[in-house]
Amino acid sequence: MPAHIEEIKDTDDVEHQKEEEDNSDDGGAEPGENAGAAEPSSSTTVSKSKKSKKKKKSKTDKAGKDIPQEVVDHVVSEIRQKHGAAEAEKIDEAQIRATLDQLKILEVLKGKTGIGGKNRKEMGEHKFWATQPVPQFGEGVPQQDGPIEPSKPASEVRQAPYPLPKDFEWALVDITDDAELKELYELLSANYVEDDDASFRFKYSAEFLRWALMPPGWHPEWHVGVRVAPKKSEVTQGTSQKGRLVAFISAVPVTLRVRNSQFDASEVNFLCVHKKLRSKRLAPVLIKEVTRQCHLKGIFQAIYTAGVVIPTPVSTCRYFHRLLNVQKLVDIKFTTVPRGSTMARMIRQFHLPSTPRLMNSEQAAIFGNNDGKGKSAELPTHGLREMEDRDVPAVTRLWERYMKRFGMVPVMKEEDIRHHLLSGRGEGPITNGRREGQVVWSFVYEDPTSGEVTDYFSFYTLPSTVMQANEKHSQLDAAYLFYYASDVALSTSDDSRLRKRLEELITDAMIVAVQAKFDVFNALTLMDNPLFLADLKFGSGDGLLNFYLYNWRTPPLAGIESVDGVPIGRGVGVVML
Repeated sequence: MPAHIEEIKDTDDVEHQKEEEDNSDDGGAEPGENAGAAEPSSSTTVSKSKKSKKKKKSKTDKAGKDIPQEVVDHVVSEIRQKHGAAEAEKIDEAQIRATLDQLKILEVLKGKTGIGGKNRKEMGEHKFWATQPVPQFGEGVPQQDGPIEPSKPASEVRQAPYPLPKDFEWALVDITDDAELKELYELLSANYVEDDDASFRFKYSAEFLRWALMPPGWHPEWHVGVRVAPKKSEVTQGTSQKGRLVAFISAVPVTLRVRNSQFDASEVNFLCVHKKLRSKRLAPVLIKEVTRQCHLKGIFQAIYTAGVVIPTPVSTCRYFHRLLNVQKLVDIKFTTVPRGSTMARMIRQFHLPSTPRLMNSEQAAIFGNNDGKGKSAELPTHGLREMEDRDVPAVTRLWERYMKRFGMVPVMKEEDIRHHLLSGRGEGPITNGRREGQVVWSFVYEDPTSGEVTDYFSFYTLPSTVMQANEKHSQLDAAYLFYYASDVALSTSDDSRLRKRLEELITDAMIVAVQAKFDVFNALTLMDNPLFLADLKFGSGDGLLNFYLYNWRTPPLAGIESVDGVPIGRGVGVVML
């Protein structure tokens, strides 16, 4: 089953991709051997193409006429925020539409081209994906939802592993074993997803990997690794040990609802091949092997994401970043001080209150503790507070009702909610806003009058290594918005009321993140995020994330653009780790 594939980050990797696809003898490689989660892209200022100003008026007027008005409004808002009203007034909507048209935004969203104007021919013919049960370019919008290929009994599934190149062998990675988990951590830390400028690389912790790879119903056979095979002389002498782990791919079980269809699937993730082995064509074999393992368990559908365009996205979302620790982010070149501004002004612009507004004062004192010793107290049972096990039934009920708003969502039971929102909370007392080994922060709002849980939010940590030499900082600490819900959405169709409530909740989430020493708060244009991103000063990032379904056809879902009247973001309700 295809992996949760991220964008190829190095020029050399792109060249390997084209060469391998052109010379393929087994269907071609997928366009990326760094599978990952949300891209560690940095905030960027929306700029205008000089070429658009030189175009003749007639072409400028026609260009970009299909760009959604919401996208144009967001661009204007970004320009006004970062460069001032005077600068925004210099550029009219026709120029914005012409510039976006040049960037081929709609072509990317529709899966017809790649970032930077790459078309299908320039990206190769995707020989590998042409052999897979995925919607192909040019097929058009499907008339009905359903599988592309029928399921089959386990007895008809290939029983033997796929052959590997010489000197390599298959090996399941035991996530429960500390030594093997450390090997996986080291492989990902040195070879996983980087941004376009090779400035930041994801740095998943061991605790995060256990949390992500061991949800309810997980299968050890779905944690597929490749090791260097021992030499024959070592085997003969009986001295061989486990070879070095050089590649990995994983899948975990998930139940998906896509529009009106619900089915069991796998969420494929963490495809990673050692940088020095990118020419060995291990990635397509890894994909086929994890597909085989899933088929043996009776699972024939999957969900995955990619920063590049491959056949064929079901939706596309954009990354947004809210600056928290401005000084550090400028120091590590994650962002820059806008022209005409100053560091002091920028710090004031992104300043947040010191205490969550919805949180009881006693609870706030616990999470605002900065003395390094940690505190313990009986926490209040009303207002915003940390989620506890007793909240799982109420949060599950709220989840089920709120997620009906979106076209593609994971279906979760109480055990799933307990795992995703509570099992990664770490150990010991809270010190400086976090516990030892904590990977997820989950909070509920309990109404003081009714005692009912009416809202919840969560976010998780995914740090990145600062790859360019920096005397002060070696790590970027990023918080990623996870799942949330508010009962306001259940009692009204008025988005203005929901927007106000979500702004309150996510503002408090960011304040908690500041207390926990995070540097930036990241989100995608999925779920109801577009309602609050601009007002809460999230800046548009430089990366898009494409969502894909394996062996399932469905019409496009709203993401960065509205689809068939469904608002931006409202199509996707899945947060991929």
